[in-house]
Amino acid sequence: MVAGGLDVLFCGINPSLMTAVTGHHFARPGNRFWPVLHRSGFTPRQLHPSEQRELLSYGLGITNVVARATARADELSRAEYEEGGRILEEKVARLRPGWLAVVGVTAYRAAFGERTAQIGPQERTIGGSGVWVLPNPSGLNARWTVEAMAEEYGRLKSSPSGA
Repeated sequence: MVAGGLDVLFCGINPSLMTAVTGHHFARPGNRFWPVLHRSGFTPRQLHPSEQRELLSYGLGITNVVARATARADELSRAEYEEGGRILEEKVARLRPGWLAVVGVTAYRAAFGERTAQIGPQERTIGGSGVWVLPNPSGLNARWTVEAMAEEYGRLKSSPSGA
């Protein structure tokens, strides 16, 4: 679900099995993407995954680093991440969002070879777009609370458009 000229293109790691079945991003129960997106100010109300098309009206889109659906992201190979990063670079260069927001620091590191990357804005740009790494909203990422994630996503929301 992408379009040219977005303010932010959110990029998940890969589709969950639930996403593959429903066709809706971040559809797995327990995933905190939709509550965090609302609490951080990106959407005026909490959207349901089935309402993902509404994101386009807010200047937002969603894609993934790797297209293959898995039960867990640790089932992906290094080669899949690297190929996904290459494809993502082409997509971002073509669509030119203000920001590419990768949700998951491990995915960002693996896809782009940035072994020391941390959560937050990155020095690198892709196709003229700024890059921001956000915490992974998966329920498996218990280290980050909804409130802490919403604060970090809010930092992106309040920042000037990309590079």
